[in-house]
Amino acid sequence: MKLSLLLSQLGLSAHPEADPEVSAVTHNSSWVKPGAVFVAVRGLKTDGHKFIPQALEKGAVAIVGEGFEGDLPVPYIKVEHARHALADFACVLQGHPSRALTVVGITGTDGKSTTSWITYHLLQSAGKPSGLLSTVGYRTPDGVLHHFPQHLTTPDSPEIQSLLRELLDAGATHCVLETSSHALELDRVRGVEYGVGIFTNLTPEHLDFHGDMEGYFQAKRKLIDRSRFAVLNQDDPYARRLTDHPSHTTFGFSAEAQWRATNLQEEASGLNFTVVSPAGTFDVVLPMIGQFNVLNALAAMATAHHLGLSIPELQKGLASFQGIPGRMQLLSSHPRVMVDFAHTPPSLEKALEVLRPSTTGKLWVVVGSAGGNRDPLKRAPLGEVASRLSDQAIFTEEDCRDTPIQEILQEMERGASSTGNQNYRSIADRRTAIQEAIHQAGPEDTVLLAGKGPEDTLERASETLPWDEVAEALQALGTRKPS
Repeated sequence: MKLSLLLSQLGLSAHPEADPEVSAVTHNSSWVKPGAVFVAVRGLKTDGHKFIPQALEKGAVAIVGEGFEGDLPVPYIKVEHARHALADFACVLQGHPSRALTVVGITGTDGKSTTSWITYHLLQSAGKPSGLLSTVGYRTPDGVLHHFPQHLTTPDSPEIQSLLRELLDAGATHCVLETSSHALELDRVRGVEYGVGIFTNLTPEHLDFHGDMEGYFQAKRKLIDRSRFAVLNQDDPYARRLTDHPSHTTFGFSAEAQWRATNLQEEASGLNFTVVSPAGTFDVVLPMIGQFNVLNALAAMATAHHLGLSIPELQKGLASFQGIPGRMQLLSSHPRVMVDFAHTPPSLEKALEVLRPSTTGKLWVVVGSAGGNRDPLKRAPLGEVASRLSDQAIFTEEDCRDTPIQEILQEMERGASSTGNQNYRSIADRRTAIQEAIHQAGPEDTVLLAGKGPEDTLERASETLPWDEVAEALQALGTRKPS
C-alpha cells in the first residue's frame, strides 16, 4: 500500500516529497524490515525516537512520532498519540480483519484463559470455524495450537491485527481473544471490534501499573464499553457495576444470575451441575476439577448461546472439553493424572489444595525447580509445599540448565525435610520420575505432574531437548500394569 493511501485512510496529510510502498508497521526497531513504517513510541523507560537510526538502517520507509527535531531521509509523520497511530496503521494495513469476524473478548483477573478455551471449544464443536488468541498461544480453525514467537509473549497491536488476518484467511468466522488490562490500557487492541465482551471478576493485581483498584477496573471496563453484548459475573461487585450496558446477560451462583449453576457435584472425573438459564434448565458434565471452573463454563455457555448454540450443542461441547494444554489438564481418571504449569510455591500449593478434596486415594506430585539464575530461593519452598500437601512427592528435573541437578534436588529435599514427613524422594530423570509415579499410583490416586505444563523443551546443561509432558504421561499410562 502506498504511504499516501495509508495516510488518507487515517485522515492524515500525505508527505509532499515521497510516497513509498508500505508493507508493515512496528514500534520495535529490531523488527523493522525493508518497507516498514517505524512508530517511535515514548514509553515509561525510553523514547522510541532514540532508535530511529537503527530503524532507518534496517529499511524503514517512514517514521511516525509525536514530535522530532531534525532532518530525516524519509517522511516523518507527526501524530498526537503514537500508540493510537501504531494500532490504526496496523488495522488499515491488515484490512480491519475484526470487522469480518465475530470477536469474543474476555477480561478479568482470574479465569480468562479457561473461559477463552471453553468458549473456543464450544464454538468449534458446534461447527463455527473459530480462532483463539490466549496467553498459551493461538489456535487456528484446524485446531492446531501455535506458540507465539519468544518476542511476542504479549502481542502488540500490529501482531494482533496480523494474527486476526491470519485467522480470517484460514476460514475463521469467530475469534476468542483473551484481553488483558495492559492490552486495553496500552491500546494493543485498539481497532478490534468486539461482538461479545466477558468480564470474569476483579481482584488486586497489576496495581503497580494501574495505581489502584479503580484504575484497574476502568482499564478492564473498556472491553465491555466497546462490546455490542456483555456477559457479566453477577457474583463480582465490579462486574455488577457494568450492568448498565444496554445489552447484557449475567452468570454466577447467586439467585440473581441469569445463567446459574445448581446441584453441583465434584468427582475425580470432573464436575456435574445443573444450569438454570433463559435458554432453559439442563444438566451438564464438565471434565475439569475446581468449583471455580463452573463460573468459567457458565460464562462460555452464555456467550455461545448468544452466538446461536442450542442446549444440546452446549451439553455436547462441554462434555468433550479436554482442558487447556498444561493447565490442570485431565489425562485419565483411574488413576487421575493431571498436568499443570504450577512452578512456584504459591501456584503449587493452590493446585494441590484444589485436587485434595476430590482425591479418594493418595495424592502424588512430580515437581522440579529451574536451574541457573531462575529464582534459586524457591527450590526449598517448593519441596516444603510438595511434602506438606501431598501423600507422595517425587523431585526431579525442570530445566536445570547449568546448575547440577543434584544441587537442585538437595535443596528441594531440604525444604521437604522441614515438614517432618518422609514422603518424598528424588529421581533426576523426568521421564523416569513420571513413569514411577504413574506406575505406582493406585486407581483412586491422583498424580499431579507440575512445572512444565505446555512447554515444548527441556533444558539441561549442554542441550535443549524436545519435550511433551502430556505425551510422556500418556506413554506411562499406556505401559502401566492393570490394577
